Amino acid sequence: MRNPKAFPEVCFLLGLPRSGTTLLAHLLQQHPDILAPPEPWLLLALEAMGTVDHRHPAGSSLIRAATSEFFGRTDQSSVHRAFADAAYGQYLAAASKRIFIDKTPRYWMVLGFLEALYPEAPRILLIRNPYAIAASLKSTWGIPLHSASCPSAIGACLADLVRGQPTPAIASSLADLVLGLPALAEQRGHPQTQVVHYERLAAGPDEEIQRLIASLGCDPAAIESGATEKTDYLQSGSFGDRNILERTAVGSRSIQAWQTALSVEEMQAVTDLVGPELLLDLGYEEELQYARKAGVLDRGRAVTERYRRLFRTGWNMLGGTRGTSFDISAQSVAGAAPKQAEESSSPALDPSGADGPEHTGKSNVEENLKLVNSVVRDLEQALAASKVDQRS
Repeated sequence: MRNPKAFPEVCFLLGLPRSGTTLLAHLLQQHPDILAPPEPWLLLALEAMGTVDHRHPAGSSLIRAATSEFFGRTDQSSVHRAFADAAYGQYLAAASKRIFIDKTPRYWMVLGFLEALYPEAPRILLIRNPYAIAASLKSTWGIPLHSASCPSAIGACLADLVRGQPTPAIASSLADLVLGLPALAEQRGHPQTQVVHYERLAAGPDEEIQRLIASLGCDPAAIESGATEKTDYLQSGSFGDRNILERTAVGSRSIQAWQTALSVEEMQAVTDLVGPELLLDLGYEEELQYARKAGVLDRGRAVTERYRRLFRTGWNMLGGTRGTSFDISAQSVAGAAPKQAEESSSPALDPSGADGPEHTGKSNVEENLKLVNSVVRDLEQALAASKVDQRS
């Protein structure tokens, strides 16, 4: 039987890139028992064990086949867990801390893997207004949100991914909203999950941080809540939101900034990608009403579902991450109860691994591209039909 005292205490901070996870992790790290280094990305690497760049001189397909055969004779979860425990444990020992906060945006891609390795680990889920996330993607990374209303542009990015070619960050950033947000929303029903809304955190950080600290079994009185001090650990790394280095206190100015940062066309794109049902389910009714008064139309669930289908198609062709299928249905996010169960400085996903053309097989690439184009046409038809319905 596993002795809990023999293994490091780990908490996973889940949230989309540009949702405020760096700020939340930084505030938690002010507690003397907690260590929250910037974005380890550890589970993403472990889950892809055996996949390497297709240019590897040993042969990426051989490496994948050999490691798959080797791990087929082992308890993979135990092996991965042992590796992760060793890494987390060394970090904690070096810092003389007790609890490790793994804050890695895009863990939404490996939630099943996370559950298999750390079913007992506490999770903090940070939810932020999707319009505000989109505004931050635009201002920080220069993501052209208006391109989201052009299915052919998205299809071209996904096609490049299937071919194993470098792609603009728009493909991965929009996938965060289209696939990542519904996946994270389902985590609200997990028994180990504490939900935090960014807006509440920004408006009253002391109360929220103390609540989270207490839930981790720490003394809330030991933290100087609301402070943004001791940023040396951020300055020495490459990941995390660099803007936090310039802050001296937590403020709420960022809560409504999206209203002036986004055009009506960009608000429309975000609404189509995320879907009004999910916006309402997450508690952003007022934000949706603001967008509608500004001129945003409700194009119907069919449009959002086709956006999801388009991204699922592209991601699943790449094997997701090691074959993970991002099969997110409307029933799982639209008015349904939650199922129980990446502020990186470099937003684009790296498509150069073995999940590229060599993995899918060159004979399959063209068929995959035809499927992407078919889904693009289906989405274009749904958008055209929604426009006709709005005029009638």
